[in-house]
Amino acid sequence: MRNKLQRFMMGRYGIDKMNQVLSICSLILVALGIFLKVPVLYWAGLVLIGFIYFRMLSKDIPKRYAENQAFLRHYDRLTGWFGSRKQSMERNKGHRIFSCPQCKQKVRVPKGKGNISIHCPKCGNDFIKRS
Repeated sequence: MRNKLQRFMMGRYGIDKMNQVLSICSLILVALGIFLKVPVLYWAGLVLIGFIYFRMLSKDIPKRYAENQAFLRHYDRLTGWFGSRKQSMERNKGHRIFSCPQCKQKVRVPKGKGNISIHCPKCGNDFIKRS
């Protein structure tokens, strides 16, 4: 059976990152359609599943590859933005960030030190904040 499936899929596009993301979206739409009793969401999810199968079984590999590359440019930009936010939060875990009242430069200071005098490295302004 597995051999027959492999022969059937030979020369077809298959699964890529765009299909994976669309699969998750379609499952969410179908589940929301069922639980919220909104038939439009349910049918939109089913149409999306049909589109996924169309892309997966397509023999026009260069066109599907181009679609996936265009999708990945946007997907990487979005996931990169969330990833940088996560890294920033982890990096600043034991610190607080203040803005200089004069030049708006961000200054990072350690947490839990009480009232401290903060020296702005850009303009040289000193200001007192509670860390």
